[in-house]
Amino acid sequence: MKIVPFDDNNWTMDHPTGAIAFNQLLKGTPDSPDNFMYTLGRQDGDFAMPPHRHNFEQIRLPIRGAMNHGRGVVVGEGEVGYFPEGLAYGPQDDPLGKFKPGERLQLVLQFGGASTYGFMSIEQRRQAWNALTKTGKFVSKTGDSVGPFYQRPDGKKEWGLNSIWQNIFGVKLKYPRARYKLPIIADPKCFNWLRMADAEGVDHKYMGAFSERAVWVEMIRLRPGATWSSQDPRARRLFVVLSGEGAAEGQAIRYLTALQVEPGELLHLSATEELQLFLIGLPPIEFPAVESDRYDLEEMPAESAAEG
Repeated sequence: MKIVPFDDNNWTMDHPTGAIAFNQLLKGTPDSPDNFMYTLGRQDGDFAMPPHRHNFEQIRLPIRGAMNHGRGVVVGEGEVGYFPEGLAYGPQDDPLGKFKPGERLQLVLQFGGASTYGFMSIEQRRQAWNALTKTGKFVSKTGDSVGPFYQRPDGKKEWGLNSIWQNIFGVKLKYPRARYKLPIIADPKCFNWLRMADAEGVDHKYMGAFSERAVWVEMIRLRPGATWSSQDPRARRLFVVLSGEGAAEGQAIRYLTALQVEPGELLHLSATEELQLFLIGLPPIEFPAVESDRYDLEEMPAESAAEG
């Protein structure tokens, strides 16, 4: 089990646009199909990205300010967005608006999906980025600023993640075709708090499970003085404190404390004031008997052809 207090000095500027800083809360095991990275994103400037997709899953929770993902897809403050692996979104045009640099914050979990293609760690991305910039450069679509496309020495551009993946793993990145046609956005305010069985003063909001992996999303609430002990024999569970104070395994927890609870581990929580936590459950990935042939080798085939 990991209990990680929030560290406001742990910000890094890893996004190719230079507009987003990340604070890494929790991470998984590199090169494993169920690898993950749980971060708090901070928007430091006007943000824009062309249409794109990923070969991994994402769950997003804006905790200050809404996030515009393009084509009318807006995840509002306090809402939960599930972005399936392989689903394209964007173009994103998300200026700071009324917010000052650094005020807009968003929890983002990126993780390997049921396709079994896994998730590349941030350390691997940094390694490949440094290696690739020795022979080429990362540019915007027009090539006049830093951005998400990789421009090779011969001048040809491709989506940067493709270049990074091939540099690390030596094979082309596979994009699974999306299981869902649109992102799924849940508004927790519209879900009822239901009593947790055998736990006085503990409630939860269950907001759904996704894909054949059955990754699920919940909110947990402990009233002042309440205690809760829980265990899941199969799934890894990731918690982030959204409000209140209490203790986990006797260690103080408060706003943005992150917890990683492995399958079979028994978690003990208590609340000194009303405590609310965001929970994502990650069951194990099961490999199919036959790998699906429903994938693409190009990030955005039509755009790649237009780029030449």
